[in-house]
Amino acid sequence: MTNIPNELLYTKTHEWVKKINPKVVIMGITAHAQEQLRDIVFVELPSVGKEVMAGAACAVVESVKAAYDIFAPLSGKIVKINQKIQEKPQLVNEDPYGEGWFLHIEISNPNEFNALLNPAQYQAISESAHP
Repeated sequence: MTNIPNELLYTKTHEWVKKINPKVVIMGITAHAQEQLRDIVFVELPSVGKEVMAGAACAVVESVKAAYDIFAPLSGKIVKINQKIQEKPQLVNEDPYGEGWFLHIEISNPNEFNALLNPAQYQAISESAHP
């Protein structure tokens, strides 16, 4: 079974979120997502200061298979990006919940947390994605 940390929240599109403080979250893609993508060779992140909307594409990941959009889990402003994954994209495969994080977002609508999934809900979705 794929690793699903209990301290995180999740989206149906396989992104994870963790509060850093009441206003800022860190986000990335789940172990399930990076397993589906396989060998990640390129990550395109938005610039710091860019406004993102929950559910809208905010980054692009390219694997040896294809390019995939990564969706913002919450609305807000990008306050930090992970330069390391642009220089070494395989960090996303090696450590999706640690060194492979994508963005810090200063959230603009705390009510959007209500739409995120807890670990059990996310596990049910990721298991149903397998035959």
